[in-house]
Amino acid sequence: METTNQTKVTVQAVIQAPVDKVWTYWNEPNHITKWNQASEDWHSPRAENDLRVGGKFTTRMEAKDGSMGFDFGGTYDIVKQHEAISYTMGDGRKVDIAFVDQGNATTVIETFDAESTHPVEFQQAGWQAIMNSFKKYVEESK
Repeated sequence: METTNQTKVTVQAVIQAPVDKVWTYWNEPNHITKWNQASEDWHSPRAENDLRVGGKFTTRMEAKDGSMGFDFGGTYDIVKQHEAISYTMGDGRKVDIAFVDQGNATTVIETFDAESTHPVEFQQAGWQAIMNSFKKYVEESK
């Protein structure tokens, strides 16, 4: 896929949880599989995460009815515990994630290079839906 389209898209959420919990739930595979979907008819049955510079991650995303699915993954460029993660996806696009500690709340800001196949608004809506799923999962977990 061509990556000449360098449109940056940002999604974010304020999570009502301390940054250490947000960081753990964002990065541990046993949590990723519980929140990483844009809608109720999708799920992530497996995730692998080697959270270090040069480490790789892969998350399997599938429709629950089995009609389609794909592996989403990349390689970490920056990992600053409780602060920031940057990675490069398999197609060369970049993603930057900031974790802003606000005491009992954490703002997660994710900025990604849009791809050229789908409208930017569609991509932003999908990534925001996943962010909202993450927020709900963290806030409902004790």
